[in-house]
Amino acid sequence: MFPIRPAVQREPLHASITAEQISTLVDTFYSRIRAHPRLGPIFAARVGDDWTPHLDKMKSFWRSVLLKTGEYKGKPVPTHFAMKEVEPEDFRIWLDLFRTTALEIFDDPEAARLAHAQAKRIAQSLWMAMFATPFDRTPDYLTENG
Repeated sequence: MFPIRPAVQREPLHASITAEQISTLVDTFYSRIRAHPRLGPIFAARVGDDWTPHLDKMKSFWRSVLLKTGEYKGKPVPTHFAMKEVEPEDFRIWLDLFRTTALEIFDDPEAARLAHAQAKRIAQSLWMAMFATPFDRTPDYLTENG
């Protein structure tokens, strides 16, 4: 017989983060992405004219990351790996926009810092999947201390 493991405790990343803030974060962040001269065209080519499904997916993703809801079931690495137009420096731009937006949306600066740290880990994972070889060093802007 297999032992039954206890249910995983799903504690939000920070007690002050709400689903409403995450929705605002995603909407605001992607409006900035859409307006960005470099990132806007990359996303537009993939997302098209109807951003609602993408925004809904990203809200689910970030609720899973920040609130630990476990609702997101996608596979971001294969999706991003297929995006051959993305360049390594695009991750820096993405992170800068995310950090600025998080600082504006979250009332608690520590919540914004923690959300940005999660975004860095995600960006690092995607960067490594897309660009790294066994001998590459992760750019400083993708590390916890960068």
